[in-house]
Amino acid sequence: MKGGQRSDAGSAMRLRGLLRKEALQILRDPSAIVIALILPMALLLLFGYGVSLDAKDTPAALVVEVPSPTAMEFAGRFILSRYFTPVVTTSMEEAQDLMRHRRVEAIVRLREDFERKLKDNSTAPIQIIVNGVDANRARQVAGYAAGVWRTWLSLRGLEQGVSSHWPVTLEQRIWFNPEIRSQNYLVPGLLVVIMTLSGSLLTALVMAREWERGTMEALLVTPVRVREIIIGKLAPNYALGMAGLALAVGMAVFLFGVPLRGSLLALAGVSTLFLLTCLGMGLLISVLARNQFVAGQAAILATFLPAFFLSGFIFDLGSTPWLVQAVSKLIAAKYYASAVITLFLAGNVWSIIWPSSLALAVLAGFFLFVAVKKTKKRLE
Repeated sequence: MKGGQRSDAGSAMRLRGLLRKEALQILRDPSAIVIALILPMALLLLFGYGVSLDAKDTPAALVVEVPSPTAMEFAGRFILSRYFTPVVTTSMEEAQDLMRHRRVEAIVRLREDFERKLKDNSTAPIQIIVNGVDANRARQVAGYAAGVWRTWLSLRGLEQGVSSHWPVTLEQRIWFNPEIRSQNYLVPGLLVVIMTLSGSLLTALVMAREWERGTMEALLVTPVRVREIIIGKLAPNYALGMAGLALAVGMAVFLFGVPLRGSLLALAGVSTLFLLTCLGMGLLISVLARNQFVAGQAAILATFLPAFFLSGFIFDLGSTPWLVQAVSKLIAAKYYASAVITLFLAGNVWSIIWPSSLALAVLAGFFLFVAVKKTKKRLE
């Protein structure tokens, strides 16, 4: 019994020494702080301010062939719309020239007989031409243009006391993101990319650096056990990763105004499981590579790119081929993206959070187990 107590005391002493060594190494080498704290800030500022999926202030040519009162009333709806920055012209040729030179992205045309046909209660067509190079943006612009037209038609019907000839009245309700701000979706999704990149690079580069400098060999000849080495590497980097997460969440809520409707405790728990998965992947990469350059490239290829393309953050996985959907089920970022976006925008929806957490726990256990098994106390 006394021998077991001495062994436990020695293990605790060695572990404290390893943790102190790692903390001092982090303070001496600022690269880990850059990865954990500066990188999340830079990525959030870059993507949060530089990337937007909202089609606002879209330049559009508004062709009014005969500037009648009704036509100018309709044009006014476009001028007042926050989605368009119209260029009013009376020439279709000029509008087409603007489109060819990419100065406008849409053309809205009112023909010369527009007002006459409205007064005669006959069909008064409105032509909408959209630049279709970017298909998603083209659909957005066309939808916004149709929305301006429907709004104008409804207001005109109310002013004249007549029906707008629609048999169905649409009352639209948008849940979870009523402002339809792309930042509300992009910024929580960026947390997935940030945690993936920082978590995997923290352990991959740090351990590979020790292999290159020869300090790992010196550590292996000591009585320190493999599990103590793994814990000594994980604990400080886990603390750094969670500090980076706290900074990123603070920026998301207070700088970008993204609502956090779920529990902070639930967010911390899911993030812990995901960060342990990324740290385990980084450990495994560093054990196999033992070279900073190779470890860095492998971490980007094995963690960052799958998280970016297969997490569902950028692309809707439901519209991808079945093989891609099957592969995405092996990607930890997919489960974290589902949980973290739900926590931010919808709240504590446990039917989504619990299965995602379970999958992350399984993946974290797998990568940490393999990393421990691959770490041997011998030089090869």
